[in-house]
Amino acid sequence: MAKVLVIGAGGVSSVCVHKMAMNKDIFSDIHLASRTKSKCDAIAASVKERTGVEISTYEIDAEEVPAMVNLIKKIGPKLVVNLALPYQDLPIMDACLEAGVDYLDTANYEPKDEAKFEYHWQWAYQDRFKDAGLTALLGSGFDPGVTSVFTMWLKKHKLKTIRQLDILDCNGGDHGQAFATNFNPEINIREVTAPARHWENGEWVETPAMQVKTEFDFEEVGPKNAYMMYHEELESLAKFVPELERARFWMTFGDEYIKHLSVLQAVGMTSIEPVKYQGREIIPLQFLAAVLPKPESLGETTKGKTNIGVIATGEALDGSGEKTFYINNICSHEAAYEETGNQAVSYTTGVPAMIGSAMMVQGTWDGDGVFNMEQFDPDPFMDMLNEHGLPWNVKELDGPVEF
Repeated sequence: MAKVLVIGAGGVSSVCVHKMAMNKDIFSDIHLASRTKSKCDAIAASVKERTGVEISTYEIDAEEVPAMVNLIKKIGPKLVVNLALPYQDLPIMDACLEAGVDYLDTANYEPKDEAKFEYHWQWAYQDRFKDAGLTALLGSGFDPGVTSVFTMWLKKHKLKTIRQLDILDCNGGDHGQAFATNFNPEINIREVTAPARHWENGEWVETPAMQVKTEFDFEEVGPKNAYMMYHEELESLAKFVPELERARFWMTFGDEYIKHLSVLQAVGMTSIEPVKYQGREIIPLQFLAAVLPKPESLGETTKGKTNIGVIATGEALDGSGEKTFYINNICSHEAAYEETGNQAVSYTTGVPAMIGSAMMVQGTWDGDGVFNMEQFDPDPFMDMLNEHGLPWNVKELDGPVEF
């Protein structure tokens, strides 16, 4: 049993804290902090109503390292779970080092002034965490996170080597809004509008954003257009699966989303460059994020399912030649909302954040330094996915995907 401090009060945090409260034998004492305490209080009230568990809440600016250190020392958690914005990863890691506590997040650091998603900033903390005898686990969401664990499970149980890998993220849900994002609007739009990159023959190949698409028939969702884009797990997979010849990431978007996003780009509303407005500087994308529907408000109206998984091709472990396997999870928006009050996009990230936390506080995954999901045994994590709302399926395909 362990005490944990969760930072952030969005939909992912809500799911994670609810699931922690449902596992009192692992998480004995849960603390929640964010810049807006009222959001923490709302999550705590929902947790109390659904589980009977009391959550302590706090107001904190996660970018203020001294304040973070004071809060961590006051609470004395075994683990800090960072579910705030990716801009805040490094300050929270600094605070954990100073306070002497382990760290976990779900998305890699990115600077505010550039849409650049890379691990090198956090990998640079390796020696500091190792010397301090602390663990930092990066990317314990779904993608990144579960997709990396899926890949390593296939490599452990099905494939001796992986030659080709495709990650497919499909949200088949309908929230009834003309335009809205299913997770933080600023982060979502920065990711989608950034140039696409994929790994091929030992180097990164860059293409314009949203230029390459394919149609794929997703089980329990149907045919959807999937667009190739860059996602951070490609970087860690290329590092920890060195035999990869090609690795790509695909995400589905509806025609209405693409139409609205194209217009917003054309008029400059997705820009992260500051502009002068009424005598003060504003960031257009931040203003846009402020007026769009909040992702945590979409749970009640979102219907349908997500389908996220990986397709891997390589040399079969049993010596039978080249094989292709598809491993995925299908999650219902309605079921996620009924259980936690949040839609499936938040659920599919918040549950793995809880499971990664459980791996750490129980000592199942342990080590000194900075780690990605690929570096640990996938089996206990995969078992907990089945037990806590994200069951997975694996099947053999006739051959490699052609798209």
